[in-house]
Amino acid sequence: MQKPEFNTEEVTKIIRGRRSMFVAQFKENDPVADSIIEEMLENANWAPTHKLTQPWRFIVYTGEGLKKFGDYQAELYKMRAEKNGTPFIEATYQKFKENPTKASHVIAILMKRTEGSGIPVMEEIAATAMAVQNMYLTACAHGLACYWGTGGPTFWAEAREDFGLEGEDMLMGFFYVAKPATDNWPAGKREPISEKVNWVRE
Repeated sequence: MQKPEFNTEEVTKIIRGRRSMFVAQFKENDPVADSIIEEMLENANWAPTHKLTQPWRFIVYTGEGLKKFGDYQAELYKMRAEKNGTPFIEATYQKFKENPTKASHVIAILMKRTEGSGIPVMEEIAATAMAVQNMYLTACAHGLACYWGTGGPTFWAEAREDFGLEGEDMLMGFFYVAKPATDNWPAGKREPISEKVNWVRE
């Protein structure tokens, strides 16, 4: 394979221009084309992965699937409150129920372990996170609003079986995608990299 040529200015532009945009900034009832979501997922599939275990798995909710997911996490929240004797908050219930329906697509992010691979869990988590970054960059390159959230069922033990998780497998959150309701792009903010790096030259 011939060495590819990259436009480094464009690579830098998309990396530094990537932003999170949240439900309040979503344009509702104007779905993103499935072909763009498929491109995001294909790019996710090219993330670095030790021993090619490719631990990322995705479940895509769209159309009526968004309502199904919203109902699922709302009812699971209610069940957990009753079981654990914790306060049930109606506003939280409604948020779980309604927020997914305001997106075009919601993508569940799963990390699946390869049995006997010997690869540390941390490396598989990192590989899956890099796959999500590829989705992030692709979505932003298309001018879409998106964010990676770890609320709802992400850390609820009751959800593990529902998502087919075993052993050290993990549910790593949900990636929300929509068209933005505004042409304004969020400003970015980072502390200088010089404050976060030490160079050792000799």
